[in-house]
Amino acid sequence: MKIKLFCHSLLSDWNHGNAHFLRGIVRELQRRGHDIDVLEPADGWSRRNLLREAGPEAIDAFQRECPGLASRTYDPTELDLEAELDDAELVIVHDWNEPELVARIGAHRARGDYTLLFYDAHHRAASSPEQLAGFDLSAYDAVLAFGAVIRDVYVERGWARRVFVWHEAADTALFRPLARNGRDKSADLVWIGNWGDGERSAELREFLLEPARSLGLSGHVHGVRYPPEAERAVSEAGLSYEGWLPNYRAPQVFAQHRVTVHVPRRAYVQRIPGVPTIRVFEALACGIPLVSAPWDDCERLFRAGEDYLVARDGTEMKAHLATLLSDPEAAAQLAANGVTRVRERHTCAHRVDELLAIVEEAH
Repeated sequence: MKIKLFCHSLLSDWNHGNAHFLRGIVRELQRRGHDIDVLEPADGWSRRNLLREAGPEAIDAFQRECPGLASRTYDPTELDLEAELDDAELVIVHDWNEPELVARIGAHRARGDYTLLFYDAHHRAASSPEQLAGFDLSAYDAVLAFGAVIRDVYVERGWARRVFVWHEAADTALFRPLARNGRDKSADLVWIGNWGDGERSAELREFLLEPARSLGLSGHVHGVRYPPEAERAVSEAGLSYEGWLPNYRAPQVFAQHRVTVHVPRRAYVQRIPGVPTIRVFEALACGIPLVSAPWDDCERLFRAGEDYLVARDGTEMKAHLATLLSDPEAAAQLAANGVTRVRERHTCAHRVDELLAIVEEAH
């Protein structure tokens, strides 16, 4: 099948976690013999910030490490949709495209013979619906929503004819256990995530920094958009701030640590219950024990207490971390459960199966 994917970026994961999932989907579609062509704007904010912070060598390194994952950049003012979509059988349009492009592709679909899907992988449909209300999806065959709560918003507001839940997942071609969890790790704790514009600053202090400080843990923090006061707070907690981490290197980083934590942004907790961040899928796939701040897994993607532990507050987070770091058998069992759950239900191969079934139903 000839597939076109219009995404914000495949090459840059700077503050763009959905790129992780899209890379896995592209890889799996290619493995199955599909012809997928990925397009991204030449001046997208993620790509622009990656180039500013890490330079063009960051994109060169990604292409060396992941040679099968490629995209073409375009200037929206010069994009020739007649030529681009001439032989397409499936077109997927990511929600971080400009409304004008979303509408242009929809208008082309009215004259074309392909399946057209809109993919929403962000919380703003629930948190800032006015931003989505301006998208013209009238010609789209269906919407892919990364959680049931997002699907329900589309249905209740009448934004689309058909809406399917399509959760993110782990690219297990990349995310897998690389070493046995145990005392041979180089550090105790790792956190991979962005500071988040105040959306979880208090939560990071309660569930990450204070437990690390009070337990005297060694470890590292990776991510972007950390203001100076955040970097100081990381240092005062006894952790080392490492800045942006290319996502293809995350499995190696997980393998060097004994435990990780999940601290969702406030919007995830308050607005989109049932939707974890991509890091939950990836960390569990890598076989590292995970302790999470509270979130409502109402869609039962995982098994709290078996695949990962939940800390209701900072005190409980400290207790869980202390237990896992002092009990290698308990840590190993928790990690093994998480790997099994991902492999049984939450790989990009599972999501491609779901995608192809949706295309068959929606066409």
